[in-house]
Amino acid sequence: MTGLRVTADKDTKVAVVTLDRPHRLNAVDLAMRDELAACWQALRFDDSVRAVVLTGAGERAFCTGLDRDVEVPQPNSPYMTDDPLLRVGPKSNDLWKPVVVAVNGMACGGAFYLLGESDFLIADPTATFFDPHTAYGMVSAYESVLMAQLVPHGEAARMALMGTAERLSAERAHTIGLVTEVTGPGGALAAATAAAEVIAGYPTQGVQGTVRALWAAKEAAVQRGFAQAPHLVTLGNLPPDRQAGLFRSRQPGFRLR
Repeated sequence: MTGLRVTADKDTKVAVVTLDRPHRLNAVDLAMRDELAACWQALRFDDSVRAVVLTGAGERAFCTGLDRDVEVPQPNSPYMTDDPLLRVGPKSNDLWKPVVVAVNGMACGGAFYLLGESDFLIADPTATFFDPHTAYGMVSAYESVLMAQLVPHGEAARMALMGTAERLSAERAHTIGLVTEVTGPGGALAAATAAAEVIAGYPTQGVQGTVRALWAAKEAAVQRGFAQAPHLVTLGNLPPDRQAGLFRSRQPGFRLR
């Protein structure tokens, strides 16, 4: 694997999946996308793993979404749109083992596909969350649908609509329920692993059934939202060259709240 690192502890029955492109702020290219899908699929069949921790390499970012250098081939039709990140998450790959996320640094945009399909988040104090789509002339569709299941509507709307002008701090994310714990500096991975080890020690059928039940509580809303997303993206996104122009002309600075 070129962009993903997976380690498993046979004693604790916990696997740690690390997004490993720190030079690109762990942005997802098409190779990493395929590796993530293959990883979740493999973990479905690995009975030695009962719980999973997902994190990002380096200190600057958990994940900054889709790598902007990626070119995604699209059918020449307004009725067919291929979203490159639809199958990067565990639930999309029918994995019902619990996934705990350790967030360090930035988590933005397409990272929400991963956060939205995980079971709970633990954050380093450096963690920040934001959705840059609107600032670059893009519709935040799939990302907003997933975030609307995790935080109050106003918080999801503000994050999506304010774009790059604001970032949600780890403490604010904890206050609104996006993350369940803010650790001391550098402690998110250890805390997430410790939680996963506890869960992995419980009878697996009960744990997996609980994960499935929790997802069932919101999957109907996700499916309805996702059904609208391709049309909204097709209608609302600026052409790629204009998006790139907005990205190049972006103003530095943001408000941390």
